[in-house]
Amino acid sequence: MKRFLLALCISMSFMLFTAAAAVAEEADEKQSLNLAPNAKSAILMERDTGTIIYDKNAHEILPPASMTKLMTMLIIMEEMEKGNLKKDEIIRVSENAASMGGSQIFLEAGEEMTVEELLKGVAIASANDASVALAERISGSEEAFVAEMNKKVKELGLKNTKFQNTSGLPAKDHYSTAYDMAIIAKELLKYETITEYTSIYEDYLRKGKENEFWLVNTNKLVRFYPGVDGLKTGYTQEAKYCLTATAKKDDMRVIAVVMGADTSKERNAMISSMLDYAFQQYETNKLYDKGEVITELNLLKADKRNVPIVLSESVSTLHKKGENKDNIRTEIQFNEEIKLPIEKGAQVGTLLVKDGKETLMDVPLTVDQAVKEASYYKLLQRTIAEIAKH
Repeated sequence: MKRFLLALCISMSFMLFTAAAAVAEEADEKQSLNLAPNAKSAILMERDTGTIIYDKNAHEILPPASMTKLMTMLIIMEEMEKGNLKKDEIIRVSENAASMGGSQIFLEAGEEMTVEELLKGVAIASANDASVALAERISGSEEAFVAEMNKKVKELGLKNTKFQNTSGLPAKDHYSTAYDMAIIAKELLKYETITEYTSIYEDYLRKGKENEFWLVNTNKLVRFYPGVDGLKTGYTQEAKYCLTATAKKDDMRVIAVVMGADTSKERNAMISSMLDYAFQQYETNKLYDKGEVITELNLLKADKRNVPIVLSESVSTLHKKGENKDNIRTEIQFNEEIKLPIEKGAQVGTLLVKDGKETLMDVPLTVDQAVKEASYYKLLQRTIAEIAKH
């Protein structure tokens, strides 16, 4: 018995030592990486899983400059998804929006533009005037829109971000971190059509008119790094050169953030190094696409008996190249209580992605259509139909 216990202790000690050594080896590898030597802070994240591949001072509080517009675009995309804002809706520009300095598309007070044109101005040219025009349309004023931005910060669980405007123009108590910017970008990329705008290298507003405006993307990597299709640059004297970039190769999408680079050339080189590292060392295993029907929910008192249940975002697992990925499995858990009516997009359950017994992530399961209570007449019809079966 003593020999057995001794052997068991030795075996457990060896297993613990091996696990600790593996963790230490991974930590040493991350520390030895120097992908962003000339940045104040940086982070490299895989989009679907949120796995941090590399970070340097990622939680250091710094001015985000125009990367602020990631949150501005996130709220715009949410409103479009809800149907509260249409791409072809005409917006009349206020004097306040037209008066914005810094990067702009030179909007004039009283000028009319579509939502899509203004969004292009924000996404491509980092236009402060277009940002304010959209904010005023959505919330009534820039101040009210900023309150929505900060509300979203709390919903995302971000501890080190606070906004004072929609543009990123210098302001007291306006700050963020590389980590928080990556999380905002991760959320923004749920709305996959955003890259249809952020990936445009050049375009025109007011085409063919006297005041035609040439839009050129402030993110040059969109043109010069294969797979880069966004997201947002930033620069002020205090913030220096910043960039939150995203790139996709095969099924793998990554997010790279650099803050506080001395030049745009250094900033772009560091982002490129991080992207190179991610695509050379890692690969993803795509499990589901956003909006894919996972199962159906049978609700006795709903107007539709079988309600399609979909994923709120794409789902993948991340692996070092060559690693085994055969143990991955998924599990569906519905909410204990589901009350009618249910709004479109409401969460009704969770998809758990597991590696053996370890839960790697949990992804919201939602309804892709509004579900109402069935009328008394419809319930009566169902009852009669069930009786007829028997």
